[in-house]
Amino acid sequence: MWRRRDLLTAAAAAASGTRPWAAPAAGSRLLVVFLRGGCDTLSLLSPVRSTLYREQRPNIAIAAAAPGRRGATPVDADWALHPAVEASLLPLVRAGQAVFVPFAGCDDLSRSHFETQDSIELGLPAGSRRDTRSGFLNRLAGVLGGRPAIAFTEQLPLVLRGPVEVANVALRHPPARPADDTLQPAIAAMYRKHPLQSHVDEAFELRGEVAREMAGEMEAAGRNAIGTQGFEAEARRIARLLRERYELGFVDVGGWDTHVGQGAASGTLATRFEELGRGLAAFADALGGDEWRRTVVVVLSEFGRTLRENGSRGTDHGHGGVALVLGGALAGAPVRGEQVAVEARTLFQNRDLPVLTDFRSLLGGLMARQFGLGRAELETVFPGAPLARDLGLI
Repeated sequence: MWRRRDLLTAAAAAASGTRPWAAPAAGSRLLVVFLRGGCDTLSLLSPVRSTLYREQRPNIAIAAAAPGRRGATPVDADWALHPAVEASLLPLVRAGQAVFVPFAGCDDLSRSHFETQDSIELGLPAGSRRDTRSGFLNRLAGVLGGRPAIAFTEQLPLVLRGPVEVANVALRHPPARPADDTLQPAIAAMYRKHPLQSHVDEAFELRGEVAREMAGEMEAAGRNAIGTQGFEAEARRIARLLRERYELGFVDVGGWDTHVGQGAASGTLATRFEELGRGLAAFADALGGDEWRRTVVVVLSEFGRTLRENGSRGTDHGHGGVALVLGGALAGAPVRGEQVAVEARTLFQNRDLPVLTDFRSLLGGLMARQFGLGRAELETVFPGAPLARDLGLI
């Protein structure tokens, strides 16, 4: 039966500035996967008991699996998982290594991709002064004493900008092989005995490492190995780099703005879910064992989408969505956080899921457990945010 679920908070312990959770494991690692475009997470995790969901989505609702029919598989009494990720994510759910947090989001009400993405990456409350000098992951790296961080993007994203130096590399567009780069020796010579020499050397080392990694995969593909296209191959490369040298990471995946023809159990959105799920499962597999147990992956989008499908059999910009948390040391039920029934009386502005779990509060609770952060440190990472809520995920 649907019910509003209470959350345990860290308020009492945080008020004293103490660290209420267990000491963090050595080498704890965090990867944030940002789904840019506003992902329709009501298709990824659909409400089993909501007749309104099926009424408002006559063409794109995900029906339950049945004999001879591909459909959503229940993960608990209230929610079911899209069939496109059954092969990739359902094993992680059943192993207790994937948890969904519905009704998650931020307090930005603009429904603008750019404004809401900025709000999330900055980690600041809506309406506050937009100080773009630092994002929340850079501030996290700072309170952790400058832990090594990397963005797997062409340009350094807002979330990782700030005083802590952060590497970035676009794995979809590999750099030239070092042997073919005639400029590298000249550039290195220019910075010899310069204060920036160590940074230049490190940049070239990372560049060469990624080039060698991708060259090796291309050669393997030429021997009838699994292809290197898409997020799955990128996720395996991310895992290798994080395992070897980085503790904080960020990658964004685009293509989630499904205004037209998003499909249901199959179609455009289902294909994207399948690729995403395979990539997340590949990341877990590539880390493996103890490294996966020390790692937490948080998958977010700037907002969810409207409950009602539009005239183009797609969905429009919404508000609340579903966050996904993965890791080898997660604990508890597969769906967590505060919940209400998906029905007309609970909709935000009569169109969207409400936000009951602020993403900063969710991340703050995870960071407190994973890295042992106290109140002052959490307030540095997320100034002005709601108190961290401990969902007991790890």
